[in-house]
Amino acid sequence: MKNINQLVSVKSIRMTGFLYLLVIICAGFSQGYVRGTLIIPDNAIATANNIVQNKGLFQLGLTMDLAAFLMDAVIAVMLYQIFKPFNKTLAMVSSAFRLIAHPAIGSINLLNHYMAMKVLDTHQLRDSFSLEQLQEMSSILMEAHHYGYLIAGGFFGIHCILLGIIIYKSNVFPKFFGGLLLGSGAGYLIETFGNFNFPGYEFYTAIIVGVAAALGEVGITVYMLSKGATASYKRLRL
Repeated sequence: MKNINQLVSVKSIRMTGFLYLLVIICAGFSQGYVRGTLIIPDNAIATANNIVQNKGLFQLGLTMDLAAFLMDAVIAVMLYQIFKPFNKTLAMVSSAFRLIAHPAIGSINLLNHYMAMKVLDTHQLRDSFSLEQLQEMSSILMEAHHYGYLIAGGFFGIHCILLGIIIYKSNVFPKFFGGLLLGSGAGYLIETFGNFNFPGYEFYTAIIVGVAAALGEVGITVYMLSKGATASYKRLRL
């Protein structure tokens, strides 16, 4: 450790945990409930009807996603500050991957989410395209959003792996959380590369990433909120 004076307060760590909890809630609502409920795989007509009939819910999903990505930018900076005293380069690279994942790629990808609704709600397009064509267009945009989400997940998976390594090398949190986040990162990478290269197994990759993320990300969030940091880290602050 280079400078003990650089250690952040336990209060700041708990604030990071609080923001992480909000991100999990917002992202879980938008991805798990909104898109999980309204998007019907391989059924453009049913999906389009769900979007039109539940426009407010669909827009809320986008809003919750954007809120999560904005908070994720803050979390990336705060995680850098937490781990900078232990390994500045690793902390910086880890946070950079997190910033690229959701605040950058994820936010831009929300345009696909928005336009999937807009093409169904724009009267001018109805003069040039049939209803069936607009429904297919909307479905393609939602598919593009899905694959954009996977690309962001690849960057986030690398972030989780690097974060797991730095947790193991530091004494901020118990080392077993480092192992759990390594598993989370592997889960995201399996989903991203698996869905791109081996289509047809999306159900199984979703289960893998769901369980891995729950153990790693939810686990570390609960620890940050409840304990803040390890006793040895707290002693260094004294």
